[in-house]
Amino acid sequence: MIYTQHYESPLGGILLAADDTGLTGLWFEGQKYFARNLDAVHQEQETAVLSEARRWLDVYFGGQEPDFTPPLHPAGSAFQQEVWALLRRIPCGQTTTYGALAKQLAAERGLSRMSAQAVGGAVGHNVISIIIPCHRVVGANGSLTGYAGGIDKKSRVAETGNEDDAVRNTVNEKNPNLFPMGRGSDFSCVVEAMGVEPMSEK
Repeated sequence: MIYTQHYESPLGGILLAADDTGLTGLWFEGQKYFARNLDAVHQEQETAVLSEARRWLDVYFGGQEPDFTPPLHPAGSAFQQEVWALLRRIPCGQTTTYGALAKQLAAERGLSRMSAQAVGGAVGHNVISIIIPCHRVVGANGSLTGYAGGIDKKSRVAETGNEDDAVRNTVNEKNPNLFPMGRGSDFSCVVEAMGVEPMSEK
């Protein structure tokens, strides 16, 4: 059984979905691929997984770095799962490009090259926004492209006072400092919606 809950964030409404194993989806309402693969038969009900996801978002939008991660159980192809695993390894406050992700995946597979376009497709189909940080992937020239939640939300998620200069440079100057992958496993990042006060502690 799939369970859902709605969450109101400073960036707009969010739909959360989970099964008994972990979080299966986190979508901004109205985004591209909204509720993709969500079972037609699902039940709106709070569960332990959804409660953890809501608590993570409360901390995240409250301007603090979550020190926990809700269980994740995204459905996708083997290739998509590989790309999403790479996204989770992007360190806080840092950005990378689709091309850099493609090179990283090619190296891990023992291949000479990998299509950046194919990697971009997998990034764009990420079903767990924010927690799996696809907003930290930018175009080769630093442009904010390919975010299913919308470029406006990608900008507002990325451009925050709590991020370091790497992310702010990407948003403000489109000239990011790009960092190599694999420097850390913590993908939880403190963000604050641009121009929006942090949510109060509950």
